[in-house]
Amino acid sequence: MKKNILIFILGAAFVIALDQITKAAIVTKFVLHESYAIIDGFFNLVYVMNPGAAFGFLAGASAIFRYVFFIGITSAVILLILYYIVKSKSQNMQTVISLTLIFSGAVGNLIDRIRFGAVVDFLDFYIGTWHWPAFNVADSSIFLGAVLMIWAMIIQRKEEAPL
Repeated sequence: MKKNILIFILGAAFVIALDQITKAAIVTKFVLHESYAIIDGFFNLVYVMNPGAAFGFLAGASAIFRYVFFIGITSAVILLILYYIVKSKSQNMQTVISLTLIFSGAVGNLIDRIRFGAVVDFLDFYIGTWHWPAFNVADSSIFLGAVLMIWAMIIQRKEEAPL
């Protein structure tokens, strides 16, 4: 088995498990919309269900549209990443790790959408009355994977640029 596939499988299993374990803990220990202050004035654990995507995108659309749209888009992304990981001859570890993080987050949130029709969010950062939208481990994984991928693309572009 190629080294990058092994890293992908182990990394994805770890992130998906961490995401689902943390969400299960919130769902079993909290009542919907309950909040618990961890760092007053900065960070709470909350239990919210997000029917949309980042920043509530499409939260107001019909439930059936959201369900089909998000499951369809997420499934397509998951399949494209799997195809790339299996077929790619690239051994660029940054790309493998970034795709692992994006894949893991997509799978974690897809599990929620299939189970609940929405995504469990529980990390709530805020200053005063300004709150960043609540998010979860899967969202963090997607964000970190995207940042790492952009960084890798910038580095690669600089390396390929003529002197």
